[in-house]
Amino acid sequence: MRLIVAAPLVAVIGFAGLALTESARQTARASDLRALAQVGAAAGDLAYRLQRERIAAADLLTYPTAEQQDTFGVELAATDDVVARYRAQRDRLSPDAGTNRDLLHRIDAALDSLAPLRTQVRTAAHASVSAMTFSYRIAIADLISLRENISHGVVDAELADGIRASAALSKTAEAIGQQQVAVLRAIAGGELTPAMQQDITAARTSYTESSLSFLALAPPAWSVWWEQAGTGPEALALQRMQDEVSRAQPGSPLHLETAGWVSTTQARAARLADLRARVDAAVGDDVRAAHADQRRRAVAEAVGVLLALLLTALVTWAVARQITRRLRALRDAANAVAFEQLPAVVAQLQQPGSAAVDPHQLARQQASAALEPSSDDEIGELGQAFSAVHQAAVRTAAEQAVMRANTADIFIHLSRREQRLVDAVLAQVDLVERDETDPDRLHQLYTLDNLATRMGRINASLLVLGGVGVGRVRQRDVPLQQVLQAALSQIEHYSRIRLGMIDGDVAVAAKTVDEVVHLLAELMDNATTYSPPGSETWVSGRSLGDRVIVQISDEGMGLSPQRMQQLNELLAQPPATDVAAVRAMGLVVVGQLAARLGATVQLRRGPRRGTLAEATLPATIIRSLPPEEYLLAPGRLSRRAARTASPPPSYQPRPEPTAGRPPAERTLPAAPVFRPTPPPPDRGDAPTEELLIFEQVNHWFQTDAADGTDDREWASPADDAWHTAAQVNTPDVTTTTPSGLPKREPQRHLVPGGVSVPRQQQRSEYRDPAQVATAMAAYARGVANRRRTPINLGNK
Repeated sequence: MRLIVAAPLVAVIGFAGLALTESARQTARASDLRALAQVGAAAGDLAYRLQRERIAAADLLTYPTAEQQDTFGVELAATDDVVARYRAQRDRLSPDAGTNRDLLHRIDAALDSLAPLRTQVRTAAHASVSAMTFSYRIAIADLISLRENISHGVVDAELADGIRASAALSKTAEAIGQQQVAVLRAIAGGELTPAMQQDITAARTSYTESSLSFLALAPPAWSVWWEQAGTGPEALALQRMQDEVSRAQPGSPLHLETAGWVSTTQARAARLADLRARVDAAVGDDVRAAHADQRRRAVAEAVGVLLALLLTALVTWAVARQITRRLRALRDAANAVAFEQLPAVVAQLQQPGSAAVDPHQLARQQASAALEPSSDDEIGELGQAFSAVHQAAVRTAAEQAVMRANTADIFIHLSRREQRLVDAVLAQVDLVERDETDPDRLHQLYTLDNLATRMGRINASLLVLGGVGVGRVRQRDVPLQQVLQAALSQIEHYSRIRLGMIDGDVAVAAKTVDEVVHLLAELMDNATTYSPPGSETWVSGRSLGDRVIVQISDEGMGLSPQRMQQLNELLAQPPATDVAAVRAMGLVVVGQLAARLGATVQLRRGPRRGTLAEATLPATIIRSLPPEEYLLAPGRLSRRAARTASPPPSYQPRPEPTAGRPPAERTLPAAPVFRPTPPPPDRGDAPTEELLIFEQVNHWFQTDAADGTDDREWASPADDAWHTAAQVNTPDVTTTTPSGLPKREPQRHLVPGGVSVPRQQQRSEYRDPAQVATAMAAYARGVANRRRTPINLGNK
């Protein structure tokens, strides 16, 4: 808003400054003209006084009497007074006054030279009248020129004409003075010489021209003043004397009385001086009026400029306020659209069921009503354009969501169809494994089983990308060690996985078991794939009370900090389903599974080298197990034994064929069956493992020392179980396969009481739609797993 207000104000202030500057300049010129007019009036008075002093000096030089000396002295005193007034007015002129500075300097020099000239007039005997009067003439001419120069640069024509008219009167008076001196010289010389006659004629001509100039420039009132000054006895007497001088012939004497000629011409000059003073007063009044008018105009312009500035500021502020209010409303609406509405729509479109959204209808529904309403100005057009952009963004997001949903549906349908085929393959492999006794062929079947299991994991990854669950319907929680074993059975390089310290008193919630297995399998597969073939990958799982930390450490080359940061960002915020997600499916699936489970997965540098993948399972999917249900993996010690024994040797896993069957069906028993036995006192070997059942039934066969000779046959309730287990060493072959291999009878050698059927757990009334979809998918896979006859895939 400040910029909107400042821009026009700066422009108005600039133009106002120019106007005020010009007005101030005109006011200064008017003030300078006033001072110049006063100087011009003083110069006119000084010229008149010098004319009187000149005729007195000429009279003194012609007739050097005491009376003439007194008259000359009186004129000197009057001239000095006028010179003082002139100098006072002269000093008031500003340096920038429109006057010729050289002319002023010449006048000052002429005034300074009056003193020696006066001394020469007083003391010199028979001095040249013409030489003396020439010095006065030069000073008077400069004063008249100063008066004429004052009119230069005056804008007002009437003022300029008045100034020139006053200067013309000074010229007229000077013509009278020159004629006065020339006639006085002729009288003193006794005859009229041709040069004197020429000077007299030139003076009369100058008088006539100056008079005509004045009458041409003077207004009617001044012309009346001229007529009045030219009438009277003095004027008639001067006219008769001038006519007599004009009739005189060169070489003849002039019969004029000197005193009469001087007094008559002095009277005419005095009348002209009075007229000039009246004209100078009128010019001065006009100049003062012009100065006052210019000053009033400048003040009015200043007030007008201030009012214009104030009005401009008010109008600009009002307009700017309206514009900024509309722009702020548009900005707030745009921010609401950009940071609230559009993200909310995008988040809504990422929810399941977005495939049925109509992009065009959603765009029309989401059109923001808070934007600038329709108007004809640019702000309204901007609001409409932003509304169009918003609708286009919503429509594009909806189209992308529909496309992603359709792609996810494609993934889901293809994955489920492929999973049925994989399940069929696994069923066939299971059938062949049951009847196969050749170790090499059985190893090949195990390899095929593992390959099919990995294909099933890829199908499960496609289901994750499609947005559905991959878990089966389970009733019991699964211990963490079984989850890790199930995860390593789903990767290619399972033989390079080494299980480290794993807490056996924690389990994974039943509804999240398969997703946790899938997550850990992807991390294990990634660790073994990007590490040297001969290296090992260590897996550990520790409980921290409110969470479980599973660490998978490989011995590969490791990752650069930039790449590790990119992968951690991908795990924290997995992208939507697209080509890039399928291309880097493993970590994308891990990120989506972690987000679904509320877990976190982070990659760090390994303790020595390689990369450490750390998965943190939250307390919501972790369950505690009682001590009697701890699961002890083969080759590992329980926590109680681990506290009293040295670390066990490294464990080399031999994965069993697990593909095609639920993890609960192919894991170890749910209770620990081994415990460490303390070493003998005389040996420092590592602790061995003994059956817990040995401790439970050992006392059955113990006898006292006194009864050591009793031959009574001992028996126990577990004898039937032992006999059933002993028959495994001598199997009863009843039927064989077409190739001659013996057929095994399923569950023939199960020990009675060795397997307990778990109690059905209570289910809540609420059913999650995702869990229902998962259950249906699990049901389809279960149906395929229970097929016992070969399936002709070529007829499908």
